[in-house]
This record gives sequence, structure tokens and C-alpha cells, in this order.
Amino acid sequence: MDLSLSEDQKMIKETAASFVKKESPVERMRKLRDSELGFDLAVYRQMGELGWLGLPLPESVGGFGGTMVDAAILLEEFGKTLVPEPYVASVILGGMSVLHGATEAQQKAILEPLAEGESLLALAWAEKDSRYDPTAIATTAERSGDGWAISGEKTWVLGGHCADHLIVSAKTSAGVSLFRVAARESGVDVLTVQTMDGRKAARVSLSSAQGELLGEDGAAGPVLEHVLDKGAAAACAEGLGIAQSVLWMTVEYLKTRKQFGVPIGVFQALQHRAVDMFVQTELMKGTSILASAKVDDAEPAERKRAVSAAKAKLSTGGFFVVAQGTQLHGGIGVTDEADIGLFFKRHHALMTLFGDVDHHVRRYAAGAA
Repeated sequence: MDLSLSEDQKMIKETAASFVKKESPVERMRKLRDSELGFDLAVYRQMGELGWLGLPLPESVGGFGGTMVDAAILLEEFGKTLVPEPYVASVILGGMSVLHGATEAQQKAILEPLAEGESLLALAWAEKDSRYDPTAIATTAERSGDGWAISGEKTWVLGGHCADHLIVSAKTSAGVSLFRVAARESGVDVLTVQTMDGRKAARVSLSSAQGELLGEDGAAGPVLEHVLDKGAAAACAEGLGIAQSVLWMTVEYLKTRKQFGVPIGVFQALQHRAVDMFVQTELMKGTSILASAKVDDAEPAERKRAVSAAKAKLSTGGFFVVAQGTQLHGGIGVTDEADIGLFFKRHHALMTLFGDVDHHVRRYAAGAA
């Protein structure tokens, strides 16, 4: 497998790196975390102008025609400065569920505004008893006139607090299906909740809310599994960016923090820790790239193995990096004023999204058996 970047991918990486450095340093996330949205809608629309929102979408719906590898390159840079815009929630989860689960006409109608930055989507799939199984849901949908009436409750809907439309999973007589529901229509109650990483999500209650069936009735189970694997690959890419920043921040701190009259970085024991952090970051890089490359593999078993391996490494090697980085910063590392803590919290959230380490180790073992 050729892992070198194409010219287009190099341009994406360079543009994103320049953008996050100039337009979205960590200080911006710190300021926005207490705002109503938790991000800047103008910046999100700027991403649309740059073509980033349509990056993994086909040209037929106004996208760039790229791949998940292209999106992962972007998300890695976002992770380096904790860019708070809901790219994963809207584009990867919402957008991909429409791309893989809706008809061509529906894809065009929903995804063109998404790619332009004119609308936000959110995938409402998780429920209190679903754990990581997207088909273990109690939300139901029944035919109502020309549409469908949907009732149930969804928890931890990423980007649900700001979405224009919700992509809701619900059970019909045919099985699990996907529906598009206007977020501010009658029968939809959206409660904004704060997450541990300083971002926002939503709890959504649906009471005979009117929805539009996307694609084929009862065919959404495999679609949701595929989309959540894309979410996991996206989390690994963002986590890689976080690990790279934590490694850099920690090495710089070791060079400048003095103890006994010398920089603490001269002590060999701390140098060994920094080397171990570097090794784990490189291992994360390899598994993350493979997950992004394999997430659209025609063979589901190949996709699941690659994604689960990357997610497990995010939760072990990635945790080692952020934990060591926090500890090596000493007492200041656990204060809110220190940026290292913001990276630690975001990484902790990414570890549990789309399956924790136990879930993915079990899934990998089952696939290898």
C-alpha cells in the first residue's frame, strides 16, 4: 500500500495546517466552550467555502469527490488545535448516513446545502440501552398520511443542539430505518447538554414527530454500522492530531522547565518517557491511516478489523501519550488554565465515542476467529 500523499492531499494538509494555526488556535476553543453553540457558525461556513464540508462527498451532490483518507488528513490538523466546529457530527455522521442510506434525489437535496455550509445535520442513533449496537433501539416509526410519525428518545446526539435536521434511526415493521426530521418542528424536543471535553451534544425526545423516510424501509442496520465505523476512523484521525500536539507540548516543556538549576529534559528517565510517547504516536498514525483507507472496503470484515485495531490503539497508546504528557507537566497539568488538560479531556471523549476499547477488542477478536 502506497502511504505517500497525493498532490491534492498535500494541499489539503498544508491549507488546514495554516488555517488552524492562524484562525483556530487552542485559545479560540477555550473561549467558545461556554458560548451557546460551542463553536463559530461563521467559521463552519468558511469551511464550506474552502470545500472541506464536501471533501468526502461525491461531486454529484456538490462535493469534492474525496475519500475518508482526505477527511482524516483534515481531522488530524483539527485535532492539533482542538477545532470545535461539528465536522464529524454534521459531515461524517449526518452526511455519510444520507450518502449511504438515502435515494439519489434525497442525497442531492440534503447534501448540497451541507457541502456549501448552509445546513447542519446530526445523526440521532444512540439510546440509553443501546450501548454500541445501532440496531438496539426502542424508537418507533409508523405511517402517518404521506409521511411517518416517530416517537422515542435519543441520547448524546453529537451536534444535535445546533442541527437543522436530524437523521433519526427508528424501527418500523420492516426493521431499522432512517428518517430525516426537522430539528425545530412540532413533536421534537432538543435539550442541550455539556460534554466533558467542553463541547455540546443533545438529548432528543420525539413525540409523533413527522419524518421523511430515507432510502429503503428496514435497510438501515448495515448503513449505521458503516457510518459509525467512519465516525470511529474520524475519531482516530483527530486523536492522532491530539497526540502529536501533546507530544510537542511536552517536549517543549521538558526543555524549558527547570529543576535543580537545569532543564528537566536533561534527566534520562524523562527522555525515555518522551521517546515512549513518540513511539505510541507513530503506532497511532499507522493504524489510523489504515482505518481511513479500509473504512470503505467492499469486504465488511476488512473494514471492521482495521477500524477496531485503530480504535483500540487510540484508547491504549493514545491514552498513554496524553496521560504521560499531563503528568510530565506536573501540578499545572491538571489545572484548567493549562492547555494540556483540554487535550486530555477531548482525547478521553474520543476514546469512548463509537465504541470503547473493550468493544473493539471483542469485535476484532470475533473477526479474527
